[in-house]
Order: sequence, then C-alpha cells, then structure tokens
Amino acid sequence: MMQAGFCCLESGYVRSKNSVNVAAKNFADFCISAGIFWAVGFGLMFGASENGYIGATNFVFSVSDDPGHIAFFVFQLMFCGTATTIVSGAVAERTSYVAYLMIAVVISLIIYPVFGHWAWGGAVGGRPGWLAELGFVDFAGSTVVHSVAGWVGLAAVIIIGPREGRFDGTGGHFRSHSLPLSALGVFTIWVGWIGFNGGSTLAANDAVPLIVFNTLIAGAFGGLASIIIAPLVFGRSDVPSMLNGALAGLVAITAAAHAVVPWSAVVIGLVGGVLCTAGTYALERLRIDDVLSAFPVHAVAGIWGTLSVALFGRPEILGTGLGRFDQFLVQGTGVLVAMAWAFGLGFILLKLIDRVYPLRVRLNAERVGLNISEHDQSTEQLDLLRAMEFQRVTGDYSKPIPVEPNSETGDIAAQYNRVLQNLYNAKLDAETANNAKSDFLASMSHELRTPLNAIMGFSEVISNQYFGPIGSDKYKDYANDIMSSGRHLLSLVNDILDLSKIEAGRNTLVKKKILPRDAFDDALKIAKNAIDCSQIYFETRVADSVPALFVDERAIKQVLLNLLFNAVKFTPGGGHVTLKATHTNGVHVLEVADSGDGIEPEDLKKITEPFAQLQSNPHIAKMGTGLGLAIAKALVEAHGGTLRISSVVGKGTTVRVILPSEQNAAAE
Repeated sequence: MMQAGFCCLESGYVRSKNSVNVAAKNFADFCISAGIFWAVGFGLMFGASENGYIGATNFVFSVSDDPGHIAFFVFQLMFCGTATTIVSGAVAERTSYVAYLMIAVVISLIIYPVFGHWAWGGAVGGRPGWLAELGFVDFAGSTVVHSVAGWVGLAAVIIIGPREGRFDGTGGHFRSHSLPLSALGVFTIWVGWIGFNGGSTLAANDAVPLIVFNTLIAGAFGGLASIIIAPLVFGRSDVPSMLNGALAGLVAITAAAHAVVPWSAVVIGLVGGVLCTAGTYALERLRIDDVLSAFPVHAVAGIWGTLSVALFGRPEILGTGLGRFDQFLVQGTGVLVAMAWAFGLGFILLKLIDRVYPLRVRLNAERVGLNISEHDQSTEQLDLLRAMEFQRVTGDYSKPIPVEPNSETGDIAAQYNRVLQNLYNAKLDAETANNAKSDFLASMSHELRTPLNAIMGFSEVISNQYFGPIGSDKYKDYANDIMSSGRHLLSLVNDILDLSKIEAGRNTLVKKKILPRDAFDDALKIAKNAIDCSQIYFETRVADSVPALFVDERAIKQVLLNLLFNAVKFTPGGGHVTLKATHTNGVHVLEVADSGDGIEPEDLKKITEPFAQLQSNPHIAKMGTGLGLAIAKALVEAHGGTLRISSVVGKGTTVRVILPSEQNAAAE
C-alpha cells in the first residue's frame, strides 16, 4: 500500500510531461530493491553479525528456510522498497531513468542494509548491531528508513542541481499536474503505515491498537500543523505543504509509536509538521530543488522523531536502562551516524556514478519531458501543447489540431479549434477586404488619372500655344474641356469622400419625417437642373395612404438623385422614368424604373461596386463617376434597408429602395 501510495503521490505532484517517468521509476525501484534485498541486502542487514557492523549470513535464502524467517523477509522488504522509492521524489523531473536505477542499487545494496544492521541487526536473534547495543531505539524506522533515504536524496539533488528555470526566474511556478492524485497517494500511504508501524511489533498483541492510534493521530496533527503554518510561511493555503505535513507527522511518530501516550503522539506530529514546513522553506531559500520535499519530510521529521524517543518514550517500554539524557545522547549519535553514512557515502558514490554515467538528462530532454525522452510516452496535454507550439512556430493555422474524444484535454482542443476557425475566417475576411480595398484603389487611380491627364494635356496645349497665339476659338474649346474635366474630378473626389464616410460610419444620420412625394419632387427638380432631361417623360406614383418616411432627408434625396441620374443616363430620348412609393406591412418601397436598354445579367451582379460603369448613351454629355450606385447602396444600408436592382435587356431597369418597419417606428 505504501509503495502504491508513493507512486500516486509522486506522479501526481510532478508536471504531466514527467508523470509516466516517475511512475516507471517507482515500479522499477521496487523490483530492483526486491531482487537485491533478497540476494544481498537482507543478509547484510539481518544476517549473523560481524562485530555489530555487518551481517554475514542469509544471502539468497531458499524456500526450505523457516516460514517465519521468510515472512520476516517479506515484511522487511517493504521497508527497503520504501527507503529506495523516497529518493525518486527528490530527484524527479531531471534524472535519467537508468541513472536513477543506479541510485536505487546504491541504496538497497549498501547504504540502507548496512545502517539497518547497525540499528536493527539481531532483531530475530543473534548479536545486535553496534548502535542497538548502545541503546539506540528506532521502532519502525524514522531514521533507519526515512532519514537515511532523506539524506541520500539531499546528496543526489545537490549533485544533479535544480530543474531548469526553478530558481533563475525563467521557469515561473512549477505546477503539479494532479494534486488530487497526490492526496489519494497520501491517504494510501497512511493506510500502509498501519502495517508499517503496527506490524513492527512482529506480533499480533495488545500493543498494536495503541501503536496504530498513535500513528494515525500523529499524522493528522502533522497535517493540521501545516494547514495552520503554511499560509504564514508561503502566503497561501498550500496543498503540497498540507500533504507533506501529514507525512512528516507519520515519519516523526514512527520511531516511538510503541512507547508514547497519545498526547505525546499529538506533540510529536505537530512539531514534525512545523519542522517539515520550515525545512521546505529553508531549501527554497538555499536554492536546493527537492521536488517533493523528501528531505524535510523524511530526514528532518525523522531526526525529530528519533530524538523524541528520549523526550517522550516510556522507559519501561524502551527497555534500554538509560535515563532520558543518556537516551537522548544515544539517539543523537544515531542521527549523526545516519547523516554521515547516508549523506557522506551517498554523495561519494553518486558523484562517482555521475562522472561515469551522468545522472541528469540533457537540457532538451528535460524541456520536452522525461515521458517522451526516456520512454517515448506522451500525454494528451503534452500532445495538445506540442500541436499548439507547432502552429505558433510555423504560423500555419489552417488545419485544426487533433482532438482526443471524451476527455478534458479533447474538450480544450475542440474549443481551441473553434476559436482557431473564427480567427482563420476573420483572416480570410480581412484578406478579402484588403483585396477589395486594393481593387477599389486601383479603380480609383484609373478614374482619377483620366480627367487629370485631360487637364494636363489641354493645359500644355494652351501653355505652349501649339495652335498659334492665345485667343483662337480652339483654345476656348480646350479651356471648356479643362473646366469640364476639373468638375468631373471634383465630383469624383466628393463621391469618394462621401463613400468613405458612409463605410467608416462617420456619416451621422439625422432622421425626421418626410413624405415620399416631397422627396421625389425635390430630387426631380435637382436632376432636371443638372442634366438634360427634356426628351424624358417622368411619372410619379404615390398613393395618399403612404405614410411619411422617418429618414435622413439629405441622405434619402441623394439616393433618389443618384438613381435618377442613372435612369436618365441609360434611357434614350422619348423614354420614360417612373418614381413610385408604396407601403405594405410597415415596409416602405421607393422605386425608380426606366424604359432604357436594360443591363446584361453579368453586369447586373457588379453594378453597385465602386467605379463599375456601363457604357452610357451618347445623348448624355457628362460622364458619371461610377460611384453613384455604390453611394446609394451604402446610404440605404446605413438606414437598415436594402437596395434591389432588376433589369430586362431592351425593356429597362427597376431599382427598389426597401426600408424595413424598424425605420418607421418613431414616425408612428
């Protein structure tokens, strides 16, 4: 249960790009420690002692051995596995898989079993280890298991160094990818600790319930201490600190769980949680990157728990015959020996390994994550981030990123694709608008060049007096042409400005009531004064029942005037132009129809585009600007209406201005 708990705790705590790697290390280190502990470690730890320093028997024992002996091995194997796997949390996210397996070998082959012999040797008979002979008490391994692992972890992280960006300000906050999984891991470890401490009696007797109670209550108060103190230290209610506080309380009580009363277990757990939080803060200040705070949880809390045996342990249960002060000295000796042995030897051995086979992965491997670089295993989140990064680097947003169905990451990817599609559509719209703008500018340049070239040419003729002295009738004609071209150029400029104002929304509409007949009459009067309409018959049809319009008077008259100019322009002499207004279901329809030549279907589609001029009848002296219908369409749409054009070649053209009922609400 503890091994499963550590797997959940560590793989949930790290970033998702390293979670598979951490789980693989937790699995592999147990397999390694099991094999090594059976072959060598158990004999070194519990074999017949050589002067209290090392075991010399029970290597690779067979199934013919005593069943109790085998059961004891199975129980102790879990302690070895725990000591080994603790280090994986400290060195996570930047240690190679093979290098970590070497670390696991060092712990389970040498460091753990040798110190274990000093403290626990002779537990099942025979001469005890030399620390045990001094009276050192560590009931279930606060120092033997946890401090030893914590010291090795500290040596390893000092050699390997911090994760990229951890302390240089470039990495930001390193977020755990699944703290709920880590919390589940702590609960699982907590359950396993019942066997860890309760089983260390090596008998099912009446001492077990109190041991289990002390274990549970110390863990709870260790977590409570961190819940209270973490906001004071880190400025927030820190979930990892809370989880680690509970583990620290469990580690602290492990050395004395059999020999203290419940109130002592409460104090031991509380102090363990406080020391763990303080130790985590100290490591950060020292810029030591212990990912899961393995050193504060296991070494610091283990030291406190080992010393608390002398402070709170009941002498009759300890059975060492030492007073509290002497017991404290012995406990302190054990703590210092563990530090010197585990940290000192661990640092030397790991440094040697690092020289031969680097413990740390290369920078690129760390950046991409150990799941991929070490195991070729990706995650949904990482695949999503890589796809998004590819789009960022290449600038190609035309294709959606893959969506993993029925998953939270898939939902994020699907939503991202929707946003991406909207952005891509907006880009296409912008490109279309830019193309339309380019076409407009090209047409405008062409239209402006024509009268400008005429003005410049006629001016040159007059200036150089190509036809003799100034004063001849020929120069008068050219002067008239210059004036006509100038007026046409001015009309073009004015129409372009009008159109730009309308499209930019700067043409403010001032609406008021106006009768359709009055609008028609005013537009006709202006048209007849501006162009020759003597051969055109005009008819106005407006029923008395047609209500007043609620529009911008100047704008609607400009619309009608532009429509009239086009109607006259394409209507031959003897033709007629009809102006008609109707009102049905709250909708006004203003209609200008002519009996001219009509418009070809292919021309009808582009007639409202800027500068889309058709061939005009020769009886019209002046040329249009090609912007009349474009301006009319824009003004109608500014009123919320639509402009519809229908035409039959040889029979004429009808233009309808349709103003929806919303435009008439104020008038009613």
